[in-house]
Amino acid sequence: MESWLFLLGILSIAIVGKNKSLIIGVSAVMVLKLIPQTQNFLKLLQTQGINWGVTVISAAIMVPIATGEIGFKELLNVIKSPAGWIAIGCGVLVAVLSAKGVGLLAMSPEMTVALIFGTIIGVVFLKGIAAGPVIASGLTYVILTVFNLVPGH
Repeated sequence: MESWLFLLGILSIAIVGKNKSLIIGVSAVMVLKLIPQTQNFLKLLQTQGINWGVTVISAAIMVPIATGEIGFKELLNVIKSPAGWIAIGCGVLVAVLSAKGVGLLAMSPEMTVALIFGTIIGVVFLKGIAAGPVIASGLTYVILTVFNLVPGH
């Protein structure tokens, strides 16, 4: 019963905040929860959903390359600018932080609750996008490491 109340609360916040992605996500989970024999699929979604999401985002990012809107010329031009190098550096940083974040979540799964809560706040009240829980976990890992608070150490 507690899980239903929690999901309904998140759905209510998503509706008030007019966040379609969160509405669809919570609604999908609630529908799956209603269907008998979907526990295994929910577990699979929990363990593989982020990978599926990253795959879809990666494919979406590749579309301008596939359509010819972005090619080697644009890549060479962006590398010539400070903004391009900053973007490359941020891409590397996010990839490394995400890897550390996944490690943190494996060591301390209870962190997921706080990350989800923070993501919901950011999405609903600050008009953010729910694409950052893994990155957030990486940032959390860095901050916890700085203050020597990493669980399991």
